[in-house]
Amino acid sequence: MTRALVLVDIQNDYFPGGSMELVGMEQAAANAARLLARFRADGAPRFLIRHLSQRPAAGFFMPGTAGAEIAAPVAPDPGEAVIEKHFPNSFRATELQQRLAEAGAEELVICGAMSHMCIDATTRAAFDLGYRCTVVDDACATRDLEHRGERLAAGAVHGAFMAALGAVYARVLGTEELLATRPG
Repeated sequence: MTRALVLVDIQNDYFPGGSMELVGMEQAAANAARLLARFRADGAPRFLIRHLSQRPAAGFFMPGTAGAEIAAPVAPDPGEAVIEKHFPNSFRATELQQRLAEAGAEELVICGAMSHMCIDATTRAAFDLGYRCTVVDDACATRDLEHRGERLAAGAVHGAFMAALGAVYARVLGTEELLATRPG
């Protein structure tokens, strides 16, 4: 079974000093970089997803800005697939599904940002398309949210979304657990 890595939106705007700083982004990116190094060493398929905003009011991931660039820890090597998207779901209006099919991918290892938005949307879409999914939870990051006037801490948001994904849509593993596994 061919296993592919899908790194979602690990972009400069999510890091300290960026336009949409996330809690724990530096550690998540460090873990994602370890995964990327393993997939590179194994010669396994890997796809870097880059979100470009189409709404100027969004204030982050604006085309042509440094904030929209893929962050240094996971910068693409020449020839690595970088897929641009405009929606939370990395499959929507992109060539991701076609590229995965060309690579023969049946299992996806997904990580990046934000846990509650693009990781959730991409994982659910992948599952619906028939992929076996693994989300690497400590290689994902999110932010505090608010609901009905109550602040929800990033850790609680992240945990709730990982628990929901793990119930049906994906195996949820840590970086060390994933690195100890082999495809299949």
